[in-house]
Order: sequence, then structure tokens, then C-alpha cells
Amino acid sequence: MNSRKLRKIAAILTVSAMVAFPAIAQDRNAVIDAYNEGAKASQTDPVAAIKAFENAITLADKVGDSAADLKQKASQVLPGLYMKVASIAINEKKPVPEMMKAAKAAKAVAEKYGTQAQKDNATIILVQAYNSQATSYFAKSDFANALVTFDSLLAVNPNYVNAIFNKALIFKQQNNAASFGDAIDLYIEKAKATNDTLKVKQASGIALEYFRAAGSKANQAEKLDDALALLDKASKYGSDKNLFYYYADVYNKKKNFDKGAEFAKKGLDLETGTPDAKAKFYFQLGIAQAGKGKTAEACASFKNSVYGPFAEPSKIQMKNLKCQ
Repeated sequence: MNSRKLRKIAAILTVSAMVAFPAIAQDRNAVIDAYNEGAKASQTDPVAAIKAFENAITLADKVGDSAADLKQKASQVLPGLYMKVASIAINEKKPVPEMMKAAKAAKAVAEKYGTQAQKDNATIILVQAYNSQATSYFAKSDFANALVTFDSLLAVNPNYVNAIFNKALIFKQQNNAASFGDAIDLYIEKAKATNDTLKVKQASGIALEYFRAAGSKANQAEKLDDALALLDKASKYGSDKNLFYYYADVYNKKKNFDKGAEFAKKGLDLETGTPDAKAKFYFQLGIAQAGKGKTAEACASFKNSVYGPFAEPSKIQMKNLKCQ
């Protein structure tokens, strides 16, 4: 190759370089402009700032290595801005769809660009949004959507016990005994794990009352085996005088008078009120004693149960037993 051709090639390369360098510098300047626009808006308009920083990242990808530093800086800022938008939506009680959209976007961006702390914070925000949505459904008695939303929340944070408790309340409202029992048991288990005795006591009281009432209803319908199963379920969560009364009544109906007397006495031991309040326990005790052939003891019990709604039944029993 002669020297004339070499000089021509060199001249072409020089011109190409002169064209390329200004182009690269110009493209980087566009990234800088977009980044600065985001920085300026970040304090007053997080939505505009997000748009500008995302534009900076898009431009930086086109420019390449020379703008990698700006892309990294923009990426680091985005998670915080998205969380700020989501927090504003929640705090200002924006419409639920808007709140959910902002929370999900915050979590997605934190997963893509954020630190672990930012990911954790984004998860908290998403949980808050799900809880607001589920609570809104619950308030409208839209239990189907409320349950679905609480399940979505629990998929994000399985230890969010309020969602578990609210599911239990929905199942209670629906009279879904099996699902209520599962939900309240899980809630109590998680409350015990954190030594939250107040939550355990509250939930146990609700469960005791629910299954005791269900047992009483089955008893009234003469479904005695079902009644006993429900009363046994109630006893898992504690005991009280009313539970013992229903046990005594069911066992007496089943002619298991030993058990009838046992639970009637347990109820009496807990009842410290007036003779009126004690009447129902004395009545069940009298039924059990009469069933076992202990007439004198039964007569004494029925004399103590002649109060309120038990007055007439007690008098009939005493007449049948020929009590003096």
C-alpha cells in the first residue's frame, strides 16, 4: 500500500472519530438533562421525577458504558420515589385501585433496583394496601372478595395476624364452623408464638362463645351427638358456667346421668350469683339425680330451682317425684 493511500485512510478515520465523539457527548448530555430533571422534581413531584429518571435510564441504555454511572444513580433513586407515591396514596386514602396499583409498582421496582431494606418497606406498603382493600370489601359485606384479598395479603406476609383474625370473623359471620375453627386456631398459634396473651385471650373467648352457641343450637334441635362434638370443640378454648350447663343438659337427654350431674355441679361451683342464677344448674342436677334414682336428693335440687323459667318445670318434677 503506497503512502498516498495510507494518508487517505487516516484522514477518513480522523473524520469518523470527530463525528463519533461529539455524538456520544451529546447523547450523554441528554441523559444528564433527564437525570437533572428528575432530581429537580423529586422533592415536589415524585410522579414527574419517576418519569424523568426512567427516561434517563432508557437513554443511558442507548448510550452504553459512557452513561452507566447515570443509569446506576437513577436506578438507586427510583425505589424510594415509588414508595413515596404509594405512601401518599395510602395516607390520603386514595381510591383502592389507585392505592393497589401504586403499592404493587413500588414492590416491583424495589425488587428490581432496591436494597433489602427498600424491598422490606415496599412489602409493608403492599400489605397496607391489601389490608385497606380487604377492609373495604368487609365493610360492604362483600365477603368473597374480602377473603381473596386477605389471602393475597397473607401470600405476601404470612405472619400478618390481623388478616387471619379478620378471615376468622368472616367465617364466623358465614357460620362456616370448620373454616372458622381453622382460622382462629392459626391466629391463636401465631399469637402464642409472640407471647401476645391479650390476643390469645380475646380469640379464645370468641371461639368458646361461637362453638358453645352452636352446641346449644344443635341441642335444641335434638342433634345430641352434634351438640356434644361442638361443646367439646368449645372446651378447647376454655370453660365457663354456661358451657357446663349445656353439657349437663345434653348428657341428661342422653340418659348419661353421671355426666349430667358432674357438669351441673361444675356449673354451680362457678355460679356465685343469686338463687335465680343458680336455678338452671339445680334443675339439671335434679334431672340427673332423679335419673339415677336418688329421689330425696332430686327433690332438694328441684326446690332450689323453682325460679324464673325453671319454676314450672321444677314444680312438675317435684309432683312426679312426690316430693314433700
